[in-house]
Amino acid sequence: MNYENILSGCVQNMKPSGIRRFFDLAATMDDVISLGVGEPDFSTPWSIRKEAIDVLEKKKIVYTANAGLAQLREEVAAYLEKKIHVKYNPEHEIVITVGGSEAIDIAVRGVVNPGDEVLIIEPSFVCYAPIVQMAGGVPVPIATKQQNHFKLTAQELREKITEKTKLLVLPFPNNPTGAIMTREDLEPIAEVLRDTDIMVLSDEIYSEMTYGRKHCSITELDGMQERTILVNGFSKAFAMTGWRLGYLCAPEPVARQLVKIHQYIIMSSPTVSQYAAITALKECEHDVERMVKEYNIRRRYLVEAFNRIGMTCFSPEGAFYVFPSIQCTGMTSEEFCEKLLEEERVAVVPGNAFGESGEGFVRVSYAYSLRHLMEAVSRITRFLEKHGGNHE
Repeated sequence: MNYENILSGCVQNMKPSGIRRFFDLAATMDDVISLGVGEPDFSTPWSIRKEAIDVLEKKKIVYTANAGLAQLREEVAAYLEKKIHVKYNPEHEIVITVGGSEAIDIAVRGVVNPGDEVLIIEPSFVCYAPIVQMAGGVPVPIATKQQNHFKLTAQELREKITEKTKLLVLPFPNNPTGAIMTREDLEPIAEVLRDTDIMVLSDEIYSEMTYGRKHCSITELDGMQERTILVNGFSKAFAMTGWRLGYLCAPEPVARQLVKIHQYIIMSSPTVSQYAAITALKECEHDVERMVKEYNIRRRYLVEAFNRIGMTCFSPEGAFYVFPSIQCTGMTSEEFCEKLLEEERVAVVPGNAFGESGEGFVRVSYAYSLRHLMEAVSRITRFLEKHGGNHE
């Protein structure tokens, strides 16, 4: 059989994730320090795990409503009102999904028609452009700059808007850069969008992980909740990556259509995870604060260390990544990562995996112990000494 003729051309032309490539390669080697995957090294808080055990023992593992458990949607609504001061109707405006990734997928599919343009801020998470392409849309990258701490500006946004623009993906706090958008940063963006029919997909999965200031959602700004699909989840803040649970919030006319997609491709999110998530929202705020405090210690260590050895790195204010420059080596991002893995057994992700504007940088996750980070910095320092990096 000729599988090239059988398989979707869109899928065949799609590049595999640059994140997984180096993670999978590192898994074949011994003595590797892998700083490539954004997965918390903390255990899921005990109260969450205990609730899951209780659910299993009571055999409460039947299908839930398509949109998710009513109690969980109510808790999500209460959480968002407390955190970002925005009210959502839990019955009609909230959908519980299989991770934030499914929420992003159905949001794009529910909004984008073939040929519609979707503005994607880069560097950013690797899934946005492929999802847009699979929906028949056209990804339009907006490159952000290190000198602006990788924030989107109103001018950059205006320059990319056309009559075909349907959606703006706003991924802050940002993976891979750690950049955030403050209220002062977001207001000019909102001003550009208010007189248009452009929707916003605000991916706020790292909203609990900010350092020095609280997260601001674009939905908090006048006139923006009605044009925004907010995506969040439990993976990062509550150390629940394998539980695969997220949610989206949208105006009722939008949410009503998105839940139909979820209904047909998923039916309902994992029941055990949904009950566990109720406990997470009700009881685990202090656990989140403890983890964020530890991330902050690691963040400050890495920023200082990379700047000291010549890998210029701005101080990120969100998520759990730093995005240092490797331009002092004269290597491309992929060359740097391949040689570092081969010679020093340290795995990081090339910046260009997150868009062309990420070339010349690498993403380093600090969702790992301080001991691992210190050993990794020691090995990277040795690597730079061998390859002529400009460091002290």
